[in-house]
Amino acid sequence: RPRSHTVTTTSSSFTANLSASSSTLAYDREFLRTVPGLLMVTEIVLGLLVWTLIAGTEYFLYPAFGWVMFVAVFYWVLTVFFLIIYMTMTYTRIPQVPWTMVGLCFNGSAFVLYLIAAIVDASSVTKDLDNHNYNSWAASSFFAFVVTSCYAGNTYFSFISWRSRTLQ
Repeated sequence: RPRSHTVTTTSSSFTANLSASSSTLAYDREFLRTVPGLLMVTEIVLGLLVWTLIAGTEYFLYPAFGWVMFVAVFYWVLTVFFLIIYMTMTYTRIPQVPWTMVGLCFNGSAFVLYLIAAIVDASSVTKDLDNHNYNSWAASSFFAFVVTSCYAGNTYFSFISWRSRTLQ
C-alpha cells in the first residue's frame, strides 16, 4: 500500500498569542519629555545619591539613618519599577488596575515618608556623632529634601490626573 506524503502542521494558540504580544511591545519615548517623567528620572538619580551617600558611612550605628536608608532604597526601587511600567506602556495592557489611583497613592506615600526621612536625616546630622561621616550625611539630607520636592510635584500631577478621570 503506498504511503501518503502529506504533512499536517498545527500551531497552538499559545504560540500565536506569544508572537502577537511580543510584536506589540511599546516604548514611550515621549514620557521622558513630560514633567512627571522628568521628575521621575530626577527622583531616581537623586534618590540613588541619598542612599549611596548614607550607605558609604557607618549608618548602622545610628537607627535614624537606618530609617532614611529604608525609605530611600524602598522608593528608589519602586520608582525604577514605575518608570519601566510607564516607559513600556504596561499600564495599557492591564486595564483592571486603576493606574491613576495607584500613581496617586504611590507618589503621596513617597512624599510623606520621604519628608519624614528628610527631617530625620537633617535632625540627625551633627558633628558630635562622627566627624568623619558629617559631609556625607549633610549632603544626603540636602538631596533627601530635593527628592521630597520631586515626589510632591509628582503627587500634584497624579492628583490632577486622578481628578480628571473621576470627573468623567
